[in-house]
Amino acid sequence: MGLKFLFVSLFSFTAFFSANSIEEIREAYIDAAQSEKALKELYSDLTSVAKNDDPTKVAYKGAVTTMMARYADGYKAKKDYFKDGKELLEHAIEADSKNVEIRCLRLSIQENLPKILGYHRNVEEDKDYILEHYKELKSQGAKNFVKGYIKKSESFSEEEKQLF
Repeated sequence: MGLKFLFVSLFSFTAFFSANSIEEIREAYIDAAQSEKALKELYSDLTSVAKNDDPTKVAYKGAVTTMMARYADGYKAKKDYFKDGKELLEHAIEADSKNVEIRCLRLSIQENLPKILGYHRNVEEDKDYILEHYKELKSQGAKNFVKGYIKKSESFSEEEKQLF
């Protein structure tokens, strides 16, 4: 009984820790952009992230929550996901406005939303911030994530993409 409990506890702790490590979240976010199943799994994994947690994790939760609107049933559910995700993203920006990765996440959402939603006013601001401060990123994982997004983004010119 004791060994079985230890194994289950260890497995639960490992699953929780790895699902919430920023490296795992980055990888899952890329998959979530392409797959409803991956998006819903990441959304579920991020439910424990609270507003007072690491702003980067809050930003990922916000971006993922916003993306959930795409698969929600009914106008109210879509509106709620969008509103909640936007609020989390903006909270993360307020908490760490100099974070290039968070700015990239907001850009990825604003650039891909329908203009009618009115959440696109920071596209140029975030793009310019990323261009100016990308070299300050210390984490190689964050650099790779931001660089990968830039290469696919329509906001960056071909000349700007070549800088990365």
